[in-house]
Amino acid sequence: MWRALVELTRRWQAPVPVPEPLWQEVLARYPFIAARPASERERLRGLCQQFLARKEFHGTHGLEITDHMALCVAAQACLPLLHWGPGALRWYDDFVGIVIHPDEVVAHREVMDEAGVVHHYDEPLAGEAMAGGPVMLVWRHVRGHAEDGRLGHSLVIHEFAHKIDMRHKPRHADADGCPRLPTGFLGLGARAAHALWADTLQDEYRQFRNAVEMAERFGAEPPWLDAYGAHSPAEFFAVACEAYFVNRPRFEAEFPRLARLFDGFFQPPPLTGAATP
Repeated sequence: MWRALVELTRRWQAPVPVPEPLWQEVLARYPFIAARPASERERLRGLCQQFLARKEFHGTHGLEITDHMALCVAAQACLPLLHWGPGALRWYDDFVGIVIHPDEVVAHREVMDEAGVVHHYDEPLAGEAMAGGPVMLVWRHVRGHAEDGRLGHSLVIHEFAHKIDMRHKPRHADADGCPRLPTGFLGLGARAAHALWADTLQDEYRQFRNAVEMAERFGAEPPWLDAYGAHSPAEFFAVACEAYFVNRPRFEAEFPRLARLFDGFFQPPPLTGAATP
């Protein structure tokens, strides 16, 4: 019955309330959401209602998308928007479809190196966000694992962080870890704010990449953050967003400078306004 109401909601753009038992199931699955203050949980629940009214879910390989699955995605996708006020969901207005696979998929890649040689390879994917296109997720990773809280993992937050990163860039531009910042970010002008963000992110990324390399090549202690973040500044930003929302105390201890930047971006003070969608 609720899914039928959601379909009607898409036609009339009137959010349908999330049933209490279903909401409690999702809170039980994701302790980092359940640990939020009651006022934030209710605000998040409202965002989820609007999100579900605007998006279309598709399962592959016979996977049937249930209400529970859709709400699991919505709750994590909307968490970064929690403090951005009315219109926050416009950050996700460049797409409608969310495709969920039961297990990892293999993407065929083609890249050209600096010498002009084209290389072909297969890459297993747990998720992918496309500029102006849908978000692809693997349910096995969306539903979470027992260690996710300690490790700061959330596939959904990761992919939707890419969407936030790409939102105000030219359609075919790559994500770079530098999203559009709110007016008055940390009390700075636009140019100074962007420079602070870009310089801090690049510096933290270089240090993290070096730590990953030392661990992989020389057996040093591996860093806490997911090593996938060493692939590029964009992946570092997405991995850092996961950790920030899932295990903020550990993230702040490991990356105090980034925590300050993320606080200013994801929790802007009322006087400066939220990030502009």
